[in-house]
Amino acid sequence: MTGVPASAAGGSGTKPVRGGKLGSAAVNQASLWNIANLLTMLRLALVPGFVMLLLHNGGYDPAWRSVAWAAFAIAMITDLFDGHIARTYNLVTDFGKIADPIADKAIMGAALICLSYLGDLPWWVTGVILFREIGITLMRFWVIRHAVIPASRGGKMKTLAQGTAAGMYVLALTGPLATLRFWVMAVAVVLTVVTGLDYVRQAVVLRRKGLAAERAAAAEAAGDSGVSAVPGAAALSGAAESGAFGAAEGAGPVSGASGARGSAEAER
Repeated sequence: MTGVPASAAGGSGTKPVRGGKLGSAAVNQASLWNIANLLTMLRLALVPGFVMLLLHNGGYDPAWRSVAWAAFAIAMITDLFDGHIARTYNLVTDFGKIADPIADKAIMGAALICLSYLGDLPWWVTGVILFREIGITLMRFWVIRHAVIPASRGGKMKTLAQGTAAGMYVLALTGPLATLRFWVMAVAVVLTVVTGLDYVRQAVVLRRKGLAAERAAAAEAAGDSGVSAVPGAAALSGAAESGAFGAAEGAGPVSGASGARGSAEAER
């Protein structure tokens, strides 16, 4: 017991409910070193280790490739949990927003490039997948100020197919399993292209809607400023007219007095 209230010590004064979601106060207190970001960092750290394991002894040692597969599997599993944990427990940070997609592309890109380098996977497959992944990531940034492109069910299926196919190619499979991995990769490529085109369509539609909304807001703001300017101009005009009318009234008696005085002097 320190005698210091929990609120003064930086706490909220209440015990967190086990299994409950953190409140909005936790959003401001979410630090870089939370569990979601640690999983993302682990996935990033696994990338160079995975490459060394896969290419060890020329890249054709079944034992080392099995170890490389284990590292790849761990990386893909962390990809399933870090984003979910961050959203569920309000642990979203700027680091996580940037590092999570980079880690996703890094581990998949490393696997595909290494497999193509070893001759296990055609280079055109690697090129198609990487072109799609990098292009969609850049497109998300292109439309991010207008809207966020949500992850679709097809996109999730694509990620699952890519991970499964790449994992099967990392393993030194032979026979029917080697044939099966070919078809799994074919499905992954098809889903990659189809979902990529769908994301492009969504991005164009969202950007058009965003630009239209911005133009409508600008026109409304211009109309409001014009309406507010009209009463001000009318007030200034009325004030000018009142001043002129008052000056004319004030000048009338003075002119009359001056004229009467002139007439009297002429008669004199």
